[in-house]
Amino acid sequence: MGFVHPTPRRMRSPRSLQDFDRSKSIAPNRPARRTTEPALSVISEVMMLASILASGLAVGAIYALIGITYNTMFATSRVMSFTAGQLGMLGGVFGSLFMLRLGWPPVIGLLASLGACALIGVVTEIVAVRPVLKSLEQHLYVLSTLALALMIQQVTAIEWSTEPQPFPKLFGIGSGVFDEKFWLPLVACGLTIAGLELLYRKTLVGRAFLAVAEDNFAARALGLPERNLRIASYALAGAIGGLAGFAGGQLLLAFFANGPLLNFYGFVPVALGGLGNNRGAVIGGLALGVFQQAANFLVGGIFSSVAVFVLFIVVLLAAPQGLFGAPAARRV
Repeated sequence: MGFVHPTPRRMRSPRSLQDFDRSKSIAPNRPARRTTEPALSVISEVMMLASILASGLAVGAIYALIGITYNTMFATSRVMSFTAGQLGMLGGVFGSLFMLRLGWPPVIGLLASLGACALIGVVTEIVAVRPVLKSLEQHLYVLSTLALALMIQQVTAIEWSTEPQPFPKLFGIGSGVFDEKFWLPLVACGLTIAGLELLYRKTLVGRAFLAVAEDNFAARALGLPERNLRIASYALAGAIGGLAGFAGGQLLLAFFANGPLLNFYGFVPVALGGLGNNRGAVIGGLALGVFQQAANFLVGGIFSSVAVFVLFIVVLLAAPQGLFGAPAARRV
């Protein structure tokens, strides 16, 4: 049997490296293969690491925005509203509806999506939160907000679709790890946290929010319109949740089942960063996203979710107030 040299095309194909390895005795240019194969391996590992970081930070920014949604609703009502994930889901659904089905420009689609989600936030306050404020110690808000969340999910499945729907590109800028689907959630998260800092520190409305969050009874005694401020905070939370789903639409798609997942994965940053701490939620969300994507690469499948659950439980046991939260005051 005669010896046949590999063609130049086969030598340049990445898959042919395995064939060269199986035919060590006849492979030509062996010194060149020894020098190029480690380089290709290093490049492949670097690209894989960059992909994990890009996807992890992007997904983590989405989780951080949902965590900020939790904090914003909790600040003025002391209620953990489990509709935060549904608001994120609706941001993607409304964005796909307005831009793909109705053909609206991205800017108009964004504003309409945020407005619709803000309205859902107001409905949440009126329907699921306000009726149970007088019995917070009984934790009835868990049932009321979960019931509303399930209602939103079922209505979306019936009226929208039970299958994931595509989400359009907004700018078409970037490719690979620099694709817009990776940096848009990060930009949205950065703008949100900067905007909230300006709101709380530089405006009278923001300071009124902080006053109600600190002591709603004292704020009411000072004449602050507590109910109106609470409604405004839920509208703001709805817009933030909608922004999370809109900015992450290209990663998550427009899918009704995203709601429960965002509910859980958005709550983990709150537990990591401390309830009410938006900066902690951002740090916790980004760390969670990178951890989840790394676990998905290393163990894959359902085990990555198990790893997130284990991390969540460990943090709750080690620091119930969160890694960046202040210790709870104890009555003496």
